[in-house]
Order: sequence, then structure tokens, then C-alpha cells
Amino acid sequence: MTTTDLLDGYFVRVTIPVAWGEMDAFGHVNNIIYFRYFESARIAYLERLGGLEYMKEKGVGPILASTQCRFRAPLTYPDTVTVGARVRGVEADRFTMEYCVVSHKLEKVAAEGSGVIVMFDYEQNTKAALPEVLRERIGAIERGEA
Repeated sequence: MTTTDLLDGYFVRVTIPVAWGEMDAFGHVNNIIYFRYFESARIAYLERLGGLEYMKEKGVGPILASTQCRFRAPLTYPDTVTVGARVRGVEADRFTMEYCVVSHKLEKVAAEGSGVIVMFDYEQNTKAALPEVLRERIGAIERGEA
């Protein structure tokens, strides 16, 4: 299977080289780095969504409430990964993002994860409703239209 096949259904993707310094004493990429890969994909999704601009304009934006990872195969240097992000489970004030990290060298999934992103009013310091405009944009991204 190709990287593209493994990331079918993930319309937002980022490609990241594995850095030598990401490996730990056990000779593989340290677990915390996978969360950085997720973060890179999450930010790429939010940029496509227009969520960061919306936050600058309205003071309401995303905040990570929780995240998790299932490690499937150890990554080592040298390698390159492509990380896919997609949204599943949109609710009134949050959505769940799923991630998939694919190793180019191994040609398989190295990790899968998810994160709950809550909308937050940074001026009022409280949760906020997911704006309809962002809800619509998420739908467009997930249909492959944006």
C-alpha cells in the first residue's frame, strides 16, 4: 500500500522529515514527538478551516481538551512521515479530530490518535459554541470540497 492509500479519507495532510534528535535512548522516535506530529496536522487543518483567522477576528477559537495516541510501529531516523488529520464527531462546542502517521520507509501506519478540540472564548475565558461558519467549513473539508 502507498502512503496515499493508507491516508484515504484524510483530506488534510502534512509531510514531515524525521529528525535525528527526535530519537531517544532506545533508538526510536520518542513518544512525545508523535504528539508534535499530531499538532502539525491539527494546525494545518485549522489553517485550512480558517479557524485561526476566526480566532483573531472574534476572540473565539480552538483549544485542545484531550489527546491520545496508539503506537503501531517504531519510527527511526532517517525517515519521512505523512500525517493525516480529519474531523469526526462534531458537537455543539467541540469536535474530535483523528490523526494517522504513516512512515514512508516502513510503508505502514506508525501511529493513530485523536484529539478533542473545544471552542473557547479567549476574552471571556469560557467555552463557546462552535460557530456555524466553522461547522460548515469542516463539512466542506470532510467532503473533499475545500
